[in-house]
This record gives sequence, structure tokens and C-alpha cells, in this order.
Amino acid sequence: MQTVRRAVGPLRFLLVVVLLALVAAQLWAVPAMVPDLTDPSLEQSVVRWTMLTVSALALVCVQVVVVCTWQLLTLVTRDRIFSADALPWVDAIVAAMAAGWVMLLGTLVGAYYFVIDEVSDGAALPVLLLVLLLVGAVVGLLMVVMRALLRQATSLQTDLEAVI
Repeated sequence: MQTVRRAVGPLRFLLVVVLLALVAAQLWAVPAMVPDLTDPSLEQSVVRWTMLTVSALALVCVQVVVVCTWQLLTLVTRDRIFSADALPWVDAIVAAMAAGWVMLLGTLVGAYYFVIDEVSDGAALPVLLLVLLLVGAVVGLLMVVMRALLRQATSLQTDLEAVI
């Protein structure tokens, strides 16, 4: 348990760094990456604002995962991770991952119809988005399995405390 407690400090530091980087990306990097058109048509304006919104929301999903991980680390340090207190945080992680996956799916569809089909025949972007979609699905389903294991461990911990 002492090894876990020693790992929590550096992990929290890294979570703060990641959170600050995500906020910086939301404020400066994402708006700078979306093209600023001189005389945009209505369709181009809608696509631009949609890209900005989806990018910001995707970063919010990652921020939710970081904050929930911080809270779970707090429960680990208090030796309360196998309690009902951990389940809402894990549920929030699963929900954020599901929302991020749906937005990534929408990005794949939107990129295919608005960018790839119209601009280029290259396969790199759709393949990259498909790989990200598959990785996101695997990680999301892994979190669902881990949530079920946490629920089972919580139940066993409760039963054990009742016996003792």
C-alpha cells in the first residue's frame, strides 16, 4: 500500500499538468487550428463552428476523466476505493468516454462527407479516425468491465466488513 501512496503524488502532479495543457488547448490551440476564412459561406461557417464546438467538448470529456481520476486517487489514499463512494466517479468516466466516442464517430462521418469525399482520395485520415474509434471503443468497454469489477469488489468488501 505504501508503494501506491508514493505513486499518487507524482500522478497527481502529472494530472495537473495534463489539465493545464487541456485548458490551454481549449483556449488557444483549438481556435488557432480551425481555419479562419476571409469570406465564409454559411456552410463553411457552420462547419467551422461545429469543429470548434466538438473539439472543445472532446477536451471537456478528457478533463472530466482527469478530475474523476483525481477523486479516485483521493479514495485510494484514504483506503476507500472499494466503497460505494467510488462508483459515481467511475460512472462519470464511463459517461465521458461514451460521449467522447460518439463525438469521434460524428467527426468520422463529418470528415468523410465534408472533407475526404470533397477534397482528397487519401485514406490516411479515415484510417486514423477508424483506429481512434476502435481504440476508444476498447478503452470504453474496458472501463465498463473495470466498473463491474469495482462493483463486485465493493460488494465483497461490504460482506467482509459485515463478517468481521
